Amino acid sequence: MSDDQAIEDQIEAKGLNAPRISLAHVQEMRRRVFYRFEQPVNTTTTFCHAFLDGTFYLGSGHSACVSPENFDAQVGQDAAMRKAQQVATDKLYELEGYRLWAEMNRPEVVSD
Repeated sequence: MSDDQAIEDQIEAKGLNAPRISLAHVQEMRRRVFYRFEQPVNTTTTFCHAFLDGTFYLGSGHSACVSPENFDAQVGQDAAMRKAQQVATDKLYELEGYRLWAEMNRPEVVSD
């Protein structure tokens, strides 16, 4: 079970049902995240960049190995992507949390 799922289960078990960003909402948004890889020439470093809807930058992950003999592009991509996925998930919670907070705290418009 993921840490996010454990927290979601705890929230539900306690009946905390005020407006919030749910794990299901973030999981749905994660389906819209695209990942791009970059491996600078003559390095053992791999970067993975996460973009919402392919254009809005959420964050990056990277991996590297000390010995060029140990470098494997797929292993580097896998490690970098795991890190980028966590960064993207954290950013989605943050951005969606702010969006919800702004909606809940929008000043009421008084008309004459």
